[in-house]
Amino acid sequence: MQREGSFREMKRHVHYEKPSEKRARQQAEAVRRARKLARKRIQREGGITAARPAKA
Repeated sequence: MQREGSFREMKRHVHYEKPSEKRARQQAEAVRRARKLARKRIQREGGITAARPAKA
């Protein structure tokens, strides 16, 4: 359920969301998705490793 976004959707419907807040949220989600997709694409091409090295 969490992967489908059901919990997030329920929380959003508890309070009214102004249209400007909705647009800002949707834009932020789109940016997040684009960054995630770019990160996965670079990882697939062998540009970076999946895990970051631990600081000593």
